[in-house]
Amino acid sequence: MKSLTSILPRQYNWADVPVENIGEGIERQMIVGDALMVCRLRFAPRVVTPAHDHPHEQITFIEQGRVLFTIENEERVMQAGDVLHFPSGCWHGATMLDEEVVLIDIFTPIREDFLRQP
Repeated sequence: MKSLTSILPRQYNWADVPVENIGEGIERQMIVGDALMVCRLRFAPRVVTPAHDHPHEQITFIEQGRVLFTIENEERVMQAGDVLHFPSGCWHGATMLDEEVVLIDIFTPIREDFLRQP
């Protein structure tokens, strides 16, 4: 049986979560659980994330701004309030449009590659 402290929720505020600069015009914050992680990303206008895929399931919530997503061979403009679900292995990339963009990405399982980055 799990201890009481292991089943109680942990509370976070993004203002208190460390910010890391992971590329020109890209900042990331991470909250990591046992089997999933949440990342808050802030992008400068016109930043491009190259198309890629990964074995992780991903849900992306657009908190602020507009993004041109390339998903497989289709392009979609998404905006604040929109949510995307990327199944494992889905080919995707994004181009930030003319304003700052804030995204919330949820991954399962945990992106171990993110934890190894300096």
